[in-house]
Amino acid sequence: MIILIALCNVPAYAKKMYRWEDDQGNVFFSDQIPPEHSKFRRDTLSKKGRVLETTDKAKTKEEQELDKRLQELRSAQEKIIEKQKSYDRVLISTFRSIDDLLLMIKGKTESMESQIKATDSNLNRLQFQLDGQQKKAAAFERNAQKVPNELLKDIASTQQQIQETQISINRLIEKQSQMKKADNADIERYLFLTQLRTENQPKTNLTASIKDANELGLFYCENDHQCNKAWEIGRNFVHFHSTTGADIDSDKLIMSRQPSKDTDLSLSLSKIAVNESEYQLFLDIRCRDSSLGKELCNSGRVNEIRSAFRPYINDALSRMTDQ
Repeated sequence: MIILIALCNVPAYAKKMYRWEDDQGNVFFSDQIPPEHSKFRRDTLSKKGRVLETTDKAKTKEEQELDKRLQELRSAQEKIIEKQKSYDRVLISTFRSIDDLLLMIKGKTESMESQIKATDSNLNRLQFQLDGQQKKAAAFERNAQKVPNELLKDIASTQQQIQETQISINRLIEKQSQMKKADNADIERYLFLTQLRTENQPKTNLTASIKDANELGLFYCENDHQCNKAWEIGRNFVHFHSTTGADIDSDKLIMSRQPSKDTDLSLSLSKIAVNESEYQLFLDIRCRDSSLGKELCNSGRVNEIRSAFRPYINDALSRMTDQ
């Protein structure tokens, strides 16, 4: 890197000195900023060369758009948090104990199983009915007789009912699966909120929901000390997975440069306050605004990176605790 001294004979009484770097990596020192260089990020130095303050470079239109998007994401996350807080209050106020919650879940499960069983029984009845109708039609054909139109209509009607009943069964089974996942999440969340987790149960850093946390790239800090450690770990994660260079690195936002190629991945990490003492770290992944870039951002590779963020933080924190 070439270091250029803009003014070598700076007066001894000069109160401020500026240091900045241009797009080519040239570093300048001067007590004045040329107008054509005012767009670059710069440090204000004391007489002894200590950084007094830093002025970020002028933001491009794309960077301004990114800021807008980050604000929208933050707003969306805040809504998720508020929704979860409301749900937590209902969960705690509705059930006096984990046994009450398990009893309610058992009742829902048995009711769902009864619906599936009844629908399946109806399907068997319709299959038996269709079998009888088809045998009657076959008898007419063996006797070289025309199958009555009424019988043909009955067969078609029964076949339609069988198809609709099968669809209903599939929907009930899917609903049962979703209900089971939701119930398991409620159990985990209730245990977390009431601190009833046993030593035999794996300790996890539960967020608004594990599914939301993975899909959104969220990590919830339990305290300031943990959050500071997680922030440093998150910085390594961003730098490792970003294919573009570093751009912004503050105590609230770590961001790599905008994607310039279709294969580029640009990561950003923001620290968002949940309340006065709690924070969440939000990971965002950006790709180039092109058809291939959009395809990349919708790919399994990007989803894997986002899903790996929270486990990566937890694993690194765990290793720090064990040391």
